[in-house]
Amino acid sequence: MKKLLIIGASGLIGKAILEECKNDFEVYGTYFSNKIELPGEKQFQLGLHQYDKLKGIIRTVQPDIIVSCLRGEFDQQLEFHSQLALELRNTQSLLYYFSTANVFDGDFSKHHIETDHPVAQSDYGNFKIKCENTLKQILNDRAIVIRIPAIWGKESPRMNLIMESIEGNQTIEVYSNLECNNLLDTQLAKQLRYIIEKDLKGIFHLGSVDMMTQENFFGALIEALSGERELLRSKLFDDKESTFYFGLQSSRNDLPFTSKNTNPNIISGLVSGGAYLEE
Repeated sequence: MKKLLIIGASGLIGKAILEECKNDFEVYGTYFSNKIELPGEKQFQLGLHQYDKLKGIIRTVQPDIIVSCLRGEFDQQLEFHSQLALELRNTQSLLYYFSTANVFDGDFSKHHIETDHPVAQSDYGNFKIKCENTLKQILNDRAIVIRIPAIWGKESPRMNLIMESIEGNQTIEVYSNLECNNLLDTQLAKQLRYIIEKDLKGIFHLGSVDMMTQENFFGALIEALSGERELLRSKLFDDKESTFYFGLQSSRNDLPFTSKNTNPNIISGLVSGGAYLEE
């Protein structure tokens, strides 16, 4: 059984991956403050500045696969991942790094596929581009980049905001002209497990195959939860009337079940139960 180390296993994505992979891999995980649901000897407290501890964990566990779901200050994350890649350089380990649609937030003229050149305007997008490039320079094809859109889950911050707004009758501001896609944490975890098991390499764009404006997605979700949409306050992205495209599309054909990842299925999964996702 292969060893899988999840760095940042206490977060939304890390928890979903842990749950999805725990029966097929020998799973280890790191956390910063909140312990995770693993035996004591398989979980490690780890901060962004603890490079020596990171290296000690890698040398102790000797993982076949590392998945990075870290959050934190950008410069600290960049240095952390540089140290991680340098430690892995002389091993056979594969590193799966979660990036973001924001690597394209300097170009809203179209939705983007894996072969498009990233162009970012935000600090967040530029940081993620630097991290992607650093990992690829050190590890070459052993660094696999997973770019993701907005991630939803029953316990996600986005879902908590929706529920608190419904309960408190509080307004949510949404963009009427920003078209994008979404993904459930459980869908993401299933796709990642498939990518790992099939030993797929390169860059992956994961997300719903259909696009919706932020206003329409939030409106459909709130209506499904409460029966009304009055909580939404519409506004224009960049104060312009034109449509802005911020979705991740894929030109790959090696993820056969992504057609089930649709915004209606995501909403259904958040409202009623697990999302419909076939393999």
